[in-house]
Amino acid sequence: MARNGYATVWRWHFYAGLFTAPFLLILAITGALYLFNDELNDLIYPQLRFAPSGDAVLPAGDLVAAVREAYPRDTVTRIDMPVNPGRTAMVFVTPEQGEPLRVFVDPGDGTILGDVIYARTLAGFADVMHGSLLLGRGGDALVELAASWALVLVITGLYLWWPRGRRSRAFRFDRRTRGRKRWREIHRLVGVYTAVMIVFLIITGLPWASFWGDRVLSPVSNALGLGYPPQLRHHGGGEASAEPVKTMVDTLGDAPWALQQAPLPHGHHHHGEHGGKLDTSAVAINRVHDILAGQGLPYGYRLSIPSDAGEPYSAYTYPDRPQGQRTLHVDSGGHRLLVNVGFDDYGAIAKAVELGVALHMGNYFGRANQIVMLLTCVAIVALVITGVVMWWRRRPAGGLGAPDSPPIRKRYWLAITLTLLALLPLAGLSLLLVLALEKGMMARRRSVAG
Repeated sequence: MARNGYATVWRWHFYAGLFTAPFLLILAITGALYLFNDELNDLIYPQLRFAPSGDAVLPAGDLVAAVREAYPRDTVTRIDMPVNPGRTAMVFVTPEQGEPLRVFVDPGDGTILGDVIYARTLAGFADVMHGSLLLGRGGDALVELAASWALVLVITGLYLWWPRGRRSRAFRFDRRTRGRKRWREIHRLVGVYTAVMIVFLIITGLPWASFWGDRVLSPVSNALGLGYPPQLRHHGGGEASAEPVKTMVDTLGDAPWALQQAPLPHGHHHHGEHGGKLDTSAVAINRVHDILAGQGLPYGYRLSIPSDAGEPYSAYTYPDRPQGQRTLHVDSGGHRLLVNVGFDDYGAIAKAVELGVALHMGNYFGRANQIVMLLTCVAIVALVITGVVMWWRRRPAGGLGAPDSPPIRKRYWLAITLTLLALLPLAGLSLLLVLALEKGMMARRRSVAG
């Protein structure tokens, strides 16, 4: 029975590895690059990243005005103020034609230093490739599917490694091995020493996935009051409103995970002398800047500029440690503060996710955090390479070389499928598809034979 179980797990490990190998290689390499996105951008684009004028910083409206003057036919949608002295501001511009631009501005005097298309930078390419393989939502689903099966790969790998007898050798490298067995030793020990970190990377990355994160974890945590701050629940016009509810992702393009599905307050939420009037002039943006400064956010914020009177100005901070996250909304005329929430207002699940993301991205503990995550990425690359080499050396000429295993009883299939559907829906759905295809192929073979 134990031997049959080992053979079955080996077969699962083999197929999971064969499917996930190319995706894991891409995710590990792009993830390693993005860990050092600031360092890479500073190295490649120093003329855009550092302010020639020094530490002085003009208000946000003055910087937006400078960009509008330089790009008169285009639309400014957002400005990221410098986080540290001596850094530039970054303004997001949507041109009449072509891809969106990120324009770098000297915050001391408003000088335009240049612009880039994000996806064409090394860090931007790594970011987009890591999240969606450059394939949009379909690529995002593929990444989620590969990550889900990678968890199966780790679990089955640990089962195969589990010492049965000579436990003293379980954590030691056997130098006497040669050839394929030596590759297996490397694969075995790299896997066992990094399994926890690999699982951590997968689990902390899944909340950003479009299915597991957007359709499972986020709505469930918000419904339970464990996601975005409960005081935001009634924003967006209420149940009777005919207007579509917008979120920060709709206006800013991104947001902390905790607030991805939080409805925006209406820009005219508070009626009065200026209520409901859209004003995106430099003067209005400077009023917003003053409000943010009065709330302790003089700089280092990311501010969206509303496109209609129903949208507020939205600003948030995204420091290396999420405990410092803050989000503020100001009415569309730039007169009143509507919302002011921070990390302490998040629910328990949102807090856990934000902490996990900060560690995942190598931010929380600085350079030490980056190095640990880099080593985990290197380990994943090593596991893929050693796994492929082992498979290639054992496979028969012209064959796949999949391990044989006895048939699995239906009740085990049911338990495995239900578990995957509950914990990793895309993996469970893909397993159902594979089982259906396999059953169809077997039925066809029987009909041909008959």
